[in-house]
Amino acid sequence: MLSFQTILFALLGGVLPALLWLWFWLKQDKKRPEPRGLILLAFVVGMIAVPVVLPFEKFADSYFTGTAVIIIWSAIEEIFKYTFAYFAVLRRKAMDEPVDAVIYMITVALGFAALENTLFLINPITDGSFVDTIINGNLRFLGATLLHTLSSATIGVMIALSFYRKKALKKVYVVYGLIMAILLHSLFNFFIMKGSGDKLLTIFVFVWIGIVILILLFEKIKRIRNKKLIIK
Repeated sequence: MLSFQTILFALLGGVLPALLWLWFWLKQDKKRPEPRGLILLAFVVGMIAVPVVLPFEKFADSYFTGTAVIIIWSAIEEIFKYTFAYFAVLRRKAMDEPVDAVIYMITVALGFAALENTLFLINPITDGSFVDTIINGNLRFLGATLLHTLSSATIGVMIALSFYRKKALKKVYVVYGLIMAILLHSLFNFFIMKGSGDKLLTIFVFVWIGIVILILLFEKIKRIRNKKLIIK
């Protein structure tokens, strides 16, 4: 049975980094912040999505191997994160400007990463090898938060760019966003699982480049606030 101390340390190690990133992204939209209740809801539903996807991933693992299962896992996680975000927050009246979609998708992703990282940390903490696990190469823990942020934010960006477009076209943008998110997620997982230790740093450099691009896109989306796109 897990001790209270183990659970507490796992939660701190999993949730605190996600909350720090959430604080960073919310600061980018401080002029017109989202309701705190909806931000909390988005974060919580992101966490709830983790135990929901696990049986689907286990089922996929029973029938697929190699690259196929990596893609399927990525698709399951991205589809469920978007679905949970859609029903919890994306349909609400509070989402009244393009940048809101990015904020909510990032928040759901950070909730997902928080619980996923917490579960990942339980065994190392129980075995007394927490520091060794983090330092000596289990970099999936370190990269998961950024990866989930980047992939889900891709969907948010596509929703934002189609914010003032026709309903049918919005759906097309969402599909493209999901495809790109699944592709990013799959590539990251593939290289993490298949790559050797000396290549992991290169992988994370590309993830950080993606985060920088996301920040730039975030600023662009904020500039189209309250400006309807011309529909041809």
